[in-house]
Amino acid sequence: MHIVFLFPNRLPEGQLTNIPSIMTRQIIDERFMQIALTEARKGLGLTSPNPAVGAVLVVGNRVIARGHHRGAGFPHAEIECLRNLDRPVSKDAALYVTLEPCSTTGRTPACTAEIIKAGLKTVAIGAIDPNPRHSGRAIKLLQNAGIETRSGILADECALMNETFNKWIVSGQPFVMAKCGMSLDGKLTRPPRETRWITSPRARKDAQQLRAQFDAILVGAETVRRDNPHLTVRGVRGARQPIRVVMTRSGNFSRYARVFTDRFAKKTIVYQNKSLDFVLRDLGRRNITSLIIEGGGDILSQALEKRRIDKIQIYLGPVITGGPVLAFGGHGAESTLQGVRLQPVSFQKLGQDVCVIGYPNYPRSEAE
Repeated sequence: MHIVFLFPNRLPEGQLTNIPSIMTRQIIDERFMQIALTEARKGLGLTSPNPAVGAVLVVGNRVIARGHHRGAGFPHAEIECLRNLDRPVSKDAALYVTLEPCSTTGRTPACTAEIIKAGLKTVAIGAIDPNPRHSGRAIKLLQNAGIETRSGILADECALMNETFNKWIVSGQPFVMAKCGMSLDGKLTRPPRETRWITSPRARKDAQQLRAQFDAILVGAETVRRDNPHLTVRGVRGARQPIRVVMTRSGNFSRYARVFTDRFAKKTIVYQNKSLDFVLRDLGRRNITSLIIEGGGDILSQALEKRRIDKIQIYLGPVITGGPVLAFGGHGAESTLQGVRLQPVSFQKLGQDVCVIGYPNYPRSEAE
């Protein structure tokens, strides 16, 4: 394999010989940040309301310690990584961390103080802290302590890891995903007396793994009345059970429904005659950083019309059902729903089903 470096026609004198070494440094930094990202993924769904963060300690291009944040109240990734080292920190050690270290004391001490105390000389950072009150503060503290600090390494990947936390910490409202299993004719349900399932067991297993990464699940009262769902995570080892949120106008549903009587009944919240905006604000105040809306069609349509959906994940089953409930049907002549394109969008084949994942690119309104 041949590596070719392309340079502009003119460079300031003396810089040409530095470019290969700069490129090598970037390759090495990205390699170890990928390992730190692998560590961070171990905490997905377990750390809320904190972000999922991973860290690795490197000496001589070799990882000598790893760590990830395990949950609120537990040591942060950087501290766990340093504690996992079975010997004194080498002067040549570099710490790679997916998110800018915390610079304030909360449930745990400030990571910046611990890093400085450990005697580290180099810290490489992925994403900058999205909290405007703290953004960039740790970098200045580390630099003032004489620590070489490099930031922005795989920044987009590191930020995407915590897209739910990033939305909540800035806006105070949870990141909202719309998720459903849908037929080719856009229906959420099959006709009466038919099997209830539209998607395959493989797709439903994937949906359980998705649930395990979110703090709460929201449905309407009609979904509770019609399906009597569990709204729990099943088959995912070590997963936290989400909060179950039910929106209702009348409050007319059976108090014997599973969400009110199973062993997770205390994790069910009912909002009666409250707007979706009220519900989102209140959930944000409860430190719920991420929410899946799973139905029914009225709530999915309402959330899309109001532009409250941040991400959509649809499991598309290869069946035309003619069922009664449309996934995103709007509200007839009064609907303000316009064509919403997912951008970017990705597709994943799960057996006979197709999973479509994307971010709504809402069209500009006349008011804008």
